[in-house]
Amino acid sequence: MDKEMIGMCGTYCGVCEWKEKTNCPGCQAVKGKPFWGECLVAGCSIEKGYNHCGHCSSLPCEKLQDAYNNEEHGDDGERLINLKNWVDGKEEYLQIGELKSGEK
Repeated sequence: MDKEMIGMCGTYCGVCEWKEKTNCPGCQAVKGKPFWGECLVAGCSIEKGYNHCGHCSSLPCEKLQDAYNNEEHGDDGERLINLKNWVDGKEEYLQIGELKSGEK
């Protein structure tokens, strides 16, 4: 797992379908300003000095919940699991949709 590809919200950018299409270097490199605009979750993490939201005592906060519950880009708990794993030093991740599909 490439730590530079850790998304601040819990997404692993290394497997993102948009990475190649948009030549995106990942969440850590774009510092809260990905190809689609400004990311409020990443901005908050950066402001607090965290490399991802798993380090925050407010996990999961309202900003994260809004991202997780987004109809188009939400998930089934994978990002929260990823954040908790990364804080524990585990170099593993779930892809968005993995829990619903039963893959792993």
